[in-house]
Amino acid sequence: MPATDATKHLPAPGRAKEVRRVVLSSYLGSTLEYYDFLLYGTAASLVFGPVFFADLPPAASTIASLGTFAAGYLARPLGGVLFGHFGDRVGRKAMLVLAMTVMGIASVLIGLVPPASAIGPWGAIVLVVLRILQGIAIGGEWGGAALMALEHAEPRRRGYLTAFTNAGAPTGAVLGTLMMTLFALLPEEEFMGWGWRVPFLLSAVMLAVGLFVRTKVSESPIFRAAAEQAAADRAEQKGAPPIVEVLRRPKTVVLSALACLASFALQTAFTTFGITYAVEHGTSRPDALLGFAIGQFFAIFFILGFARLSDRLGRRPVMLFGLAAMSVLVHPMLHMLTTGNFAVVATAFTLYTFCHGATYGPMAAYISEQFGTRSRYTGASLGYQLATLLGGGFTPVVLASLHASSGGSTTLVGGFIIALGVLSGVVLLRTRETKDNDLTAA
Repeated sequence: MPATDATKHLPAPGRAKEVRRVVLSSYLGSTLEYYDFLLYGTAASLVFGPVFFADLPPAASTIASLGTFAAGYLARPLGGVLFGHFGDRVGRKAMLVLAMTVMGIASVLIGLVPPASAIGPWGAIVLVVLRILQGIAIGGEWGGAALMALEHAEPRRRGYLTAFTNAGAPTGAVLGTLMMTLFALLPEEEFMGWGWRVPFLLSAVMLAVGLFVRTKVSESPIFRAAAEQAAADRAEQKGAPPIVEVLRRPKTVVLSALACLASFALQTAFTTFGITYAVEHGTSRPDALLGFAIGQFFAIFFILGFARLSDRLGRRPVMLFGLAAMSVLVHPMLHMLTTGNFAVVATAFTLYTFCHGATYGPMAAYISEQFGTRSRYTGASLGYQLATLLGGGFTPVVLASLHASSGGSTTLVGGFIIALGVLSGVVLLRTRETKDNDLTAA
């Protein structure tokens, strides 16, 4: 590790053990957060329409349900700014513990919301409020988890170790989808009545495990060094709040968000629209969910593999490859979802994760490396969460609307994703390579 690493006071075995503990904490924390956050997406596509919007026509109830899904994405930038500010001032660790707690509690409460038949429209209102809390929590989680791994890692492994935060997303998706698949095997009436709630209630168990691991890790060494300098600067009346420092150069935030938005559009397209689309074309609900879970299992290795490759080739070349593959394969993948064949549907979901992994694997390092230490939590969180909002927040509603307006054709659906891929590719080419940046810069 470089001499600037504040863990240098530890013997080499101690440093290595601490890095492993931090990476594990980031991975498990991200797994819990995305288990809850993406579980909501699955439930929104299959359950929430008839449970909370039963008085609407089927197509309208689906769009309304996916609209509540978008509420979480709207809240994510707010969470990034709030948690980022205090994460840059107070520390990464404290904010990560708080983010995990908020997410876990909100998810358990989602499993307890009474249906519209019991409390009318209040069920949907409570659902939206809890979804907003989920969005705020995950908005704060990602930046802190990624930075804890990034700022503990040695330079030649930054992309790979930071990617464990992103690998938590498919891991959480696998766990959430398998849980929902298990309960989807119940008779329809029982699944819609209470079965879908159990995976949300189990968040309490995952929260306990995640908090136990997270409280054992040390604060980021680079942050500790920067905090000491920041304290001296404040004593001399220097330095501005992190959000002010970030917004002084908004171009960095905007470009990093635009470069990554297509990745989130692809992710949410297959997490929500893709599952519903497969079910509508003859795949049973359990088979569609299991096929999706298989794809997410492979996504863990795609994300880590492409991140490791980015440590050698650079972040941009690997991400550009993923965008190109996405643009070429999106229409074939959508067609595969119409076959009703489990193996073909599972292959489509796996191909999606291959394309997505190439863009998502290097992303944690790519965004985080753009900012100085004093404002890195705020800047990275804001850039990442803006990308999720622009690319993922409204994508399910847009795709459902395009699909309905085109008479069931996916031409516009695929065209929309390709257009976003081209946009991200052009922006990515305009940004600089970051893998050799000096993280100790203020």
